[in-house]
Amino acid sequence: MDGSNASKPLLMVDIDGVISLFASGWQATGTEGSFHSIEGIPHFLSAAAAAHLLALRDHFELIWASGWEERANEHLPHLLGLPPDLPFLRFERAVGRSNAHWKLDAIDRHAGSRPLAWIDDALDTACHSWAAAREAPTLLVQTEPSRGLRTEEAEELIRWARSLAQA
Repeated sequence: MDGSNASKPLLMVDIDGVISLFASGWQATGTEGSFHSIEGIPHFLSAAAAAHLLALRDHFELIWASGWEERANEHLPHLLGLPPDLPFLRFERAVGRSNAHWKLDAIDRHAGSRPLAWIDDALDTACHSWAAAREAPTLLVQTEPSRGLRTEEAEELIRWARSLAQA
């Protein structure tokens, strides 16, 4: 399916803690992936997370929702076999809403009234309050930063997207 299909729900994808795993536990979980130096910073990129994202494209329009912004497309497609030129959000560097997650304004602006799921390792109370207040269907999926996007989360996302298609 075409990733730009506006009838699909959006999937906002964080990178650090979702695809790029934190070293405190990925070895113990046996996660497959590879180390890369990206702009001088070492990253362990999860092959499983990349495979899940490729499968999720059948159900969602993927959007990078990461501080990496356009750098996600500069590095991740050729390292992980992900599609090139996925849309990405730009974030204001100034303080946004008081007591709110720093990504909320950009996500809200991009999503408008479309259904969306957001996968991130740093969802907080402000994110959950924002999601509950949205009129459009919204799913938040929290990852463990040392494990990233796993089968359980990917299956939850697919079930949710299918439930929207049946509604």
